[in-house]
Amino acid sequence: MNDDILKGKWKQLRGRVKERWGNLTDDDLDVIDGHSEHLAGKLQEKYGWSKEKAQQELRDFNDNL
Repeated sequence: MNDDILKGKWKQLRGRVKERWGNLTDDDLDVIDGHSEHLAGKLQEKYGWSKEKAQQELRDFNDNL
């Protein structure tokens, strides 16, 4: 996902992100603050996914927007 798009629409996308990945807390979302690499890292941390799996999840999420 393009960081510029994610940063620009972060406030609108936070709800969708939380719906899709419910293990992410509001504090996690504050730390991520629209950075796709931070989001991928938190997904790896919270779900125990590989980097590739987290990136694939982000691509799928982006495709469904």
